[in-house]
Amino acid sequence: MAPPKRKTGGGRVTPKGTQPGDRSGSSKSDEPESASSRTTVAASSRYTPKQQRRQLIPPNLIPVIMVVLLIVGGLVIMAGYLIGDASRWFTGLGLICILGGLWFATKWE
Repeated sequence: MAPPKRKTGGGRVTPKGTQPGDRSGSSKSDEPESASSRTTVAASSRYTPKQQRRQLIPPNLIPVIMVVLLIVGGLVIMAGYLIGDASRWFTGLGLICILGGLWFATKWE
């Protein structure tokens, strides 16, 4: 059987009368604060939102370019065997086109 849990005391962590925006950690002074000074919080320099990147290629052309590159790559490889003597240049150019089509496939949303 596990031993019983210890009681830690608990209770208030911050001094009574402080607000979440107070940085000093001391209790309220004798003079009353205005509501506007209590609600204004200094701008944080920790978070900077991402800026939207401008797309160079319109999104509706990406699947078209992808399919064209995949088909052209396959046709270049086949043409190397049918027309040429299956040289490395036809195979290399075809593989580059196919890899370009796969790269465009990753950009398609």
